[in-house]
Amino acid sequence: MLKIRYQNALSLLKLATPLIVNNLAIAGIQFTDAVMSGRLGSKELAAVAVGGSIWFLIFQFYNGLLMAISPIVARLYGAKQAALVGRYTRQACCMSLVVGVFVVFIMHNYVISIMDIIGIDIEFRHLVVDYLKAIIFGAPGIYLFLVFRYTTEGIGYTRPVMYASLVALVLNVFLNYIFMFGNLGMPALGVFGCGVASAISMWLVFCFLSLYVYFDSRYEELNIFNRMTAFRLSVMQEILKLGLPISITVTAEAGLFSAVSIMIGTLGTNITGAHQIALNVVTTMFMIPLGISAAITVKVGQSLGSNDVRAARLFGSTGILMCALFMFLSACFLLMFRQYIVDLYTTDVLIKEMAMSLLLVAAVFQIVDGVQIGAAGALRGYKDTKIPMFVNIISYWVLAFPLSYLFGIIYKLPANYIWCGFILGLSVGACLLTWRFNRVSRKHILSCSN
Repeated sequence: MLKIRYQNALSLLKLATPLIVNNLAIAGIQFTDAVMSGRLGSKELAAVAVGGSIWFLIFQFYNGLLMAISPIVARLYGAKQAALVGRYTRQACCMSLVVGVFVVFIMHNYVISIMDIIGIDIEFRHLVVDYLKAIIFGAPGIYLFLVFRYTTEGIGYTRPVMYASLVALVLNVFLNYIFMFGNLGMPALGVFGCGVASAISMWLVFCFLSLYVYFDSRYEELNIFNRMTAFRLSVMQEILKLGLPISITVTAEAGLFSAVSIMIGTLGTNITGAHQIALNVVTTMFMIPLGISAAITVKVGQSLGSNDVRAARLFGSTGILMCALFMFLSACFLLMFRQYIVDLYTTDVLIKEMAMSLLLVAAVFQIVDGVQIGAAGALRGYKDTKIPMFVNIISYWVLAFPLSYLFGIIYKLPANYIWCGFILGLSVGACLLTWRFNRVSRKHILSCSN
């Protein structure tokens, strides 16, 4: 059994490594945005923090919807029905283009009203508006990129996703250098330039991955580009039926972090900057178990597609353990080196002290965060998405957010108390999702034995 688990762990790690690099590159984009905006000033850092949280919430909702493509493709590929994959990719591309244009229209015309409703600190609200009005034009591009990302993940070929994300990281840093600080003949656009750089990078990374898929012979059997697409209600319904619960699930967690970021954004510049630094560090750490989670989904889905239910359960349980182990190590790393990490972001003594206090809380919830994302990935492989949706809603919005709101807004306590809500929500979610995985995987084994 130990040998089998070791082999499964290696198989998961081989599939997950390019996804981990992809996720770290995405975190690298957030890191460079934070560091480069921090060089402009505390207001600019706070504006990118809040604006980035609002954009991430918009992005993550649709990202969750498209995550349905990965288990669908994995099942088809595992069942030797690769020729059916293309119809799902084409339908998702049409949907992504329409949704992306709609998001641009809404945000471009109503972003100021949204800022007024949220109540962002007036000191840097105009900078948040500038950032969002620029970055939102990248929405259609990044949504189309996600379609090709999850298609190639589903067949278990993840290197192109890694290549695309590394290209995006390099482009984002280079374009920030040009547009934020006014180089190579461009005027210095500050926070607006940061949004412009991100939007351009999103379109370019979509072009890179779509061209890669078009020219690589590995994708020919998927029949993605060999015909024009017609609207298929059944395909769209399948994507939405599986994807909407995933979308609500991932948005419940991402929404908690974004909502707390926005809430902290009403409390002042220094606390917002400290929160952004700590959240950026935690997000970077989270990228590794997130990559493993995506690999778990693919391996579980392909195993079920080939009717190997025992392998599916073993891949799921092994992956959850891998996620927990890494997050334990990352928690130890935070406890030992958080001072040096914060020094990379800012020289402001007050912001440093606040950020270090937040990272101390983060070290506590790292392990349960790894468990819950591993279990969520395994359940997506089983196409079990409705119960995890309710688990996340209850864990994060019935339990965690009210506690954070109570500490932050009602009692005006320091930011580290606000983050205590994360500990509660992630712990409850981890326990319930692990229980659900155990129940669902056992049920599949029993049904095949009878």
